[in-house]
Amino acid sequence: MSERSWFTAFDGKQEGPFPESQIGSLIGAGRITRDTLVWADGMTDWQRAGDVPGFVFSARAPAPPPLSPSFRLPGGPPANDLDMAVGGQVASDFGVWALFGRVLLLIVGTLLVIPAPWVFTAFYRWIIPHIQVPQRPNLAFTGKVGDIWWVFILYALCSYAGLAHVRYLPFLLFPLQLALAWLILRWVLANISSEGRPLALGFGGSVAGYIGWNLFLEISIISIIGWAWVETAWMRWIARNITGTARPVFFNATGLEVLWRTIVVVLASIFVIPIPWMIHWYARWFLSQFSVGKEML
Repeated sequence: MSERSWFTAFDGKQEGPFPESQIGSLIGAGRITRDTLVWADGMTDWQRAGDVPGFVFSARAPAPPPLSPSFRLPGGPPANDLDMAVGGQVASDFGVWALFGRVLLLIVGTLLVIPAPWVFTAFYRWIIPHIQVPQRPNLAFTGKVGDIWWVFILYALCSYAGLAHVRYLPFLLFPLQLALAWLILRWVLANISSEGRPLALGFGGSVAGYIGWNLFLEISIISIIGWAWVETAWMRWIARNITGTARPVFFNATGLEVLWRTIVVVLASIFVIPIPWMIHWYARWFLSQFSVGKEML
């Protein structure tokens, strides 16, 4: 065997990575048996440990329980015909003050323009590990400040368009700001990893579509309440256009659910003190409305 790290699957759960030097002790302890599934970089699929050259077993090594047909190993190699990943709801575990403090930092960093690339990158590095996606454990964000620093600078500068006292300038810069937001969305998705491995996610929605949905949302505000249904339709469009995953992504909230929760947040925020709790409550609910379906074979 070449020197590499190994992952194991036992009773429907993935463990590892284990250094090659530790494999012998794991076999001796019975944690790896002939029927344990193992995988290392360079292998095309999971394989029985008993079939891997160099894995030496005693005759009395115990066998693990059989894997469920629906078992899907997170972060492992491509699925086979018997490998159907189960879907589920997205969840989050960030705290009230941790979220509120970072939202304030985002606002300040955007207003100061120059710190914008740092504060946005730090925010994504903080929040993504606090998001739980079924079958994708230990999410992380690997993007670097220097990747698209100019996008954040231009995005922050566009926020000052309304203060320039130049007629029609805010309307002219609004599509530019949306195009920059589209670039940020693509960058964030492309830099999400699970268990230390890139997920290779992307966004297939066009920049014209992204701008169009936002303009539609702005116009729908005239209807007082219709914007909530437009926003849910926009989120469903975003979910459908997330690429690089074999499982479809959904946004499940209804317009009515978005509307009444937004009204509660606005009314409670009038009293100032509840703002941190309102942001936390709404953000966790909003994220929980995203879900992933079963793997499409």
